[in-house]
Amino acid sequence: MIVLIAPEEDVLNEIGLLNKLFQNGLECFHLRKPLKSYQQHVEYLNQIDIKYHNKIVVHDHHKLINEYNLKGIHFQEQKRIDHIDNPGQYFKPLNMFGKTISSSFHDPEVLADCEFEFDYHLLSPIFNSISKQGYQGQGFDVNHIDKYIIGMGGINSKNISETLQLGYKGIGILGAIWNTKDPVNSFITLKQSYNQS
Repeated sequence: MIVLIAPEEDVLNEIGLLNKLFQNGLECFHLRKPLKSYQQHVEYLNQIDIKYHNKIVVHDHHKLINEYNLKGIHFQEQKRIDHIDNPGQYFKPLNMFGKTISSSFHDPEVLADCEFEFDYHLLSPIFNSISKQGYQGQGFDVNHIDKYIIGMGGINSKNISETLQLGYKGIGILGAIWNTKDPVNSFITLKQSYNQS
């Protein structure tokens, strides 16, 4: 599984590139735009071809799951800490049938000890981050954790097999796509490397 995270700041022709990424086999896109309002999220989603909405996971404004045929919702670390202790209340107003619930972690032991059953977990940083300066990789080995974990942080086409050897079931990418001159070709190359790993 390859998870592509949205760039926090909009990039030139982002929606056009995103539609092309979906055309080229992107299965899971995390819409993470913490500075955008609910209305700006609506405007963003409305520009994406409707047939791809079921590949999109939202990080903020989870009630969008009631308005669009989205893939699921994601909890950043702090939001998970704030809400998952009493999940029944949080999910009551959300139409979550058949949808995914995922969360971000930065410590493998916290992930291992988490009692809530997420569909998948993002763990970072594995390698030195491409998109965040000074974000040092930890090389977490998760072979001992029996959960679906996606490795993130500094992942590119050259270190995918190393990531999978560390026990990850998939990869999360951001800088390896959005920080390149040609995001679509970068994704195609990376997807080929992933399929061969």
